[in-house]
Amino acid sequence: MKAVFITGHGGNEVVEVGERERPVRRPGEVLIRLHAATLNQVDLYMRNSGAGITHSLPQIMGLDGAGVIEEVDVDEALLKPGQRVVLHPGLNCGRCEFCLRGEGVLCTRMQFLGEHRDGSFAEWVSLPARNVFPMPVHLDFVEAAALGVNHLTAWRMLFTKARVKPWETVLVFGIGGGVSLAALQLAKATGARVIVTSREDAKLERAVAMGADHGVNSRTEDIAKAVLAFTGGRGVDVVIENVGEAVWPAAMRSLVRGGRLVTCGATSGDQPPADLRRIFIRQLQILGSTHGDFSEFNDMLAFIEQQGIVPVIDSRFTIMGIHEALSRLESGLQFGKIGLTLKQ
Repeated sequence: MKAVFITGHGGNEVVEVGERERPVRRPGEVLIRLHAATLNQVDLYMRNSGAGITHSLPQIMGLDGAGVIEEVDVDEALLKPGQRVVLHPGLNCGRCEFCLRGEGVLCTRMQFLGEHRDGSFAEWVSLPARNVFPMPVHLDFVEAAALGVNHLTAWRMLFTKARVKPWETVLVFGIGGGVSLAALQLAKATGARVIVTSREDAKLERAVAMGADHGVNSRTEDIAKAVLAFTGGRGVDVVIENVGEAVWPAAMRSLVRGGRLVTCGATSGDQPPADLRRIFIRQLQILGSTHGDFSEFNDMLAFIEQQGIVPVIDSRFTIMGIHEALSRLESGLQFGKIGLTLKQ
């Protein structure tokens, strides 16, 4: 089968498109003919170094994906050949203490597609049936593939960790990125007010057109002052951020007393000032979050379909355009997900 894989670490020179062995379905697994995937920041990380992630080379890239079931166990009750499906990219062990208590996302032996094992930038993939879910009917394959990482991550941050209420105000940093746009869509669908930040006015304008209540240019404005002005001096109930060190002080100052900050990344650095006095005096909550479990994915997919939410797609490339797609992601200019079509 044709696939995108890394042969080493560096730049696009280590990323190849070529033939790899087609997976053989084992009992309990589902063989899927993939139609589309989307790019994620971890694809760049794995290309660049993959440091700290156990993997072997060459390795097929890609976390998320959507396609059509080719083969499945005859006694499988929920899935059938020909069904359009979307992937949950995390394979947990089902046996550690966290899996046994229903927190599979904390599995001590978690393996992610495209990180610890061959991924989804390929024509075929075979996964345990529990990792395969019916696609929302209103989405195409690229749009559906986008849900497996960014929207699931945002869902857990907003509703499992922060427990956002419809009457609350949410501050989302770095609008234009996949998680941030997903957070905007999901929070607005519940009725919350949403403030977004970006260094680019064009991205802020697009976010406001999507429903954001206010935009703050982090390059020309003091974020905390702008947030406090918009909220009448109160501050926001929830901060959703994946930038880390560069925005941490502004994020902390933007929170109302008792507010919650949820973080899922540290692209600008992972050692921000703790600001402990502010944390304990204002009784702030700092919550870490990564990805989401099967029940969250199932609930999110139902919500996406019920609300008619469509992930924002920045651009689409064929599998042969993977270098251009990776360069687009690396540029930071994208607004939404970068799609990769896999079916020839």
